[in-house]
Amino acid sequence: MQETTRLRLFARTGRTGSRLRGKRMSLPHGSSARDIENLIVRYSHLVDDAKFGEFGALFDDGDFVFGDVTLRGSTQIEDLIRSTLVVHEDGTLRTRHVTTNILIDVDEENDSAEARSYYTVFQSVPGLLPLQPVGSGRYRDRFARRDGTWCFARREVTIDFTGDTRYHLKPPPVS
Repeated sequence: MQETTRLRLFARTGRTGSRLRGKRMSLPHGSSARDIENLIVRYSHLVDDAKFGEFGALFDDGDFVFGDVTLRGSTQIEDLIRSTLVVHEDGTLRTRHVTTNILIDVDEENDSAEARSYYTVFQSVPGLLPLQPVGSGRYRDRFARRDGTWCFARREVTIDFTGDTRYHLKPPPVS
């Protein structure tokens, strides 16, 4: 049985032959779109878990564009989200960033890719805010493959709809 077939079997059944048990295997060539999708999803997990340092590191060599603001590098991005987002007593944002309708276009020859997707941010704060969407919008992404690993080259965030963000966004500083 070919390794590709074994990987598909594992994905469907959770069982593998002894050669695969306990080993991490990379998918065969052509898995760039999956690697990029995992990067998009990692972004959501890191921000929801308030792991701002790791979140910022996703943009070590990339731009983060939010409205008229363009930030580059992990430190600028980490500082922005630390100063903007509310971290609750449990150490998280009490959110779930759900990314959907992901369209990925990969240019293997040039080690680049582009993606478009929608996001919805759900939040629940016990005793204060029942589960509800607090924001929704679009991501436009560009990726570069560096040393065999896909990285953000640019992420543009557009907010289309907002809800009750009192427990998600810190109030702006008073001038």
